[in-house]
Amino acid sequence: MSIHSSLKGVSSLVGERSVLTRVERIKRLAKEGKFDESNTSVWGLPKVRTKFAAASGKKAAALKAARDEALAGKAVVGKKKK
Repeated sequence: MSIHSSLKGVSSLVGERSVLTRVERIKRLAKEGKFDESNTSVWGLPKVRTKFAAASGKKAAALKAARDEALAGKAVVGKKKK
C-alpha cells in the first residue's frame, strides 16, 4: 500500500523562512555590531535582511561573463614566459 502524497515528505513543506525571531535578529545585529545592549525595548530593532535574490536572465549572463573574463585574465598574468 502506498502513502498518500499529502502525507509524504514533511520536509518538502519547509521552505526558507522570510521572518526571523527576535532572538535571531538580535544575534545577527550583535554579530554586525549594530545592536545596543542598553536598549532592551521591544520596539525599534532595525530590520534584518533574511535572503538575497539570485541574479537571473541577462544580468546573470553578464555577471558570469565578467567573472570568466576576470579569471582568464588572472591566469594569463600568473603565467611565466620561458
